Amino acid sequence: MPLPESMSRVDTAWLRMDSDVNLMTIVGIWLLEPAVSYEALCERLGKGLLCYPRFRQKVVEDALGYSWVDDEDFALERHVVRERLQRRRGQSERAALQERVGVLAATPLDRARPLWQWHLVEGYEGGSAIIARIHHCIGDGIALISVMLSITDGGRAPPRRRRMSHAHEGDWLADAVIKPLTDVTVKAIGMYGEGIAKSLDVLAHPQQGLQGSLDLARIGYQLVSDVTALALMPDDSPTRLKGTPVGRKRVAWCEPIPLDAVKAIGKALNCSVNDVLLACVAGAIGHYLRDLGDETAGKEIRAMVPVNLRPIEEAYKLGNRFGLAPLVLPIGIQNPIERVYAVRARMSELKGSYQPLLAFGVLALAGLLIKPGQDMVTNLFARKTTAVMTNVPGPREPLKFCGSTLRQSMFWVPQSGHIGMGVSILSYGGGVQFGLITDRKLCPHPQKIIDRFAPEFEKLLLVALMLPWGEEAVR
Repeated sequence: MPLPESMSRVDTAWLRMDSDVNLMTIVGIWLLEPAVSYEALCERLGKGLLCYPRFRQKVVEDALGYSWVDDEDFALERHVVRERLQRRRGQSERAALQERVGVLAATPLDRARPLWQWHLVEGYEGGSAIIARIHHCIGDGIALISVMLSITDGGRAPPRRRRMSHAHEGDWLADAVIKPLTDVTVKAIGMYGEGIAKSLDVLAHPQQGLQGSLDLARIGYQLVSDVTALALMPDDSPTRLKGTPVGRKRVAWCEPIPLDAVKAIGKALNCSVNDVLLACVAGAIGHYLRDLGDETAGKEIRAMVPVNLRPIEEAYKLGNRFGLAPLVLPIGIQNPIERVYAVRARMSELKGSYQPLLAFGVLALAGLLIKPGQDMVTNLFARKTTAVMTNVPGPREPLKFCGSTLRQSMFWVPQSGHIGMGVSILSYGGGVQFGLITDRKLCPHPQKIIDRFAPEFEKLLLVALMLPWGEEAVR
């Protein structure tokens, strides 16, 4: 029997971040034409997904923390569920699927089994829909996209590798976190004092255990020092989107927008594709709030944006290797061009920032604390933030799965603490689309925000078409 594999500190933090109102489960859908049979799906997952040991392993708690242990009673049928949508009178198939995804996003995975499950929705719009649920402790978005691509038709299996010990965590942590923060850099970040240096030293040697409660108290003190800068960030503008969630989820998504058109707008306005997309997000949210009678002039909200900290060729290794950067969205700016340039300015402020590395360090150290201490850290992020937002690039060409065409794909990012909104942007097959997951109490109708993305984009497209082509836009 293989020896248990210790869970990394960061993955431990994500495992323990589950709460009554927010689960750390990444949820995604695939829409396929023609239909895929249950037998074909099980065969593909058995040959493809189970090449990754994580999907056969369950999480076991012991005196030293958490470990990955092979589930000797593993049965694929427990993790692949077949179902048909239950539609209310007058309810469309799309609305019924959205409702089902929302229910599953708020349904915990079985902690006694490997933390994933796929639901095959049969007979959806003449084909099939697949709802995938994977706990964040297994991997981050970049890693899981790599996994999903590998199981499509023609996808490559993960490279064979030796089992990684927990001690190896220090190697890449040092490369990604410690080395960029030289002594000069640490001294330059005056507000952090010696706390960040001490904390990063702990990260550099994760194989060294804590020596009793005194060391745990010292780590806690260092953690408080490290999050001081986060605590000094002002709270974002109060809106109806912030508050105490109830744990009932709603999801929505839009039809794809041509990616070439987004690139054309970016070129015309001398902005990046991300600037354009994020400006549309800010515009849609602002318009939604004004439609409800809320005043948005001068208001901004903050979204935590994941920043990848791993080489892309190592995505197959799973686990979580990303930091978080706070991005301010100017929801109060109604002029679409002014809003794009405001977003561009805020993105420029983040370039070269060490905030993602520091946020990563905070999460890693939070994995060492008792649950109340970790909750204190995650709630700090929540107080400063209205949403979690992620932008994941997918393949440019449509994919095949079990011989069927994957016509549309979307996923929803989980929210931690009391954050009640997650925004997902995914490019796939030449298009880019938006997804939204919200708490029912804070935003009961996320489709009303989603429906504003296309009009905001069309405003920018109209302005871009009016610009003098052949001349570089100057700002």
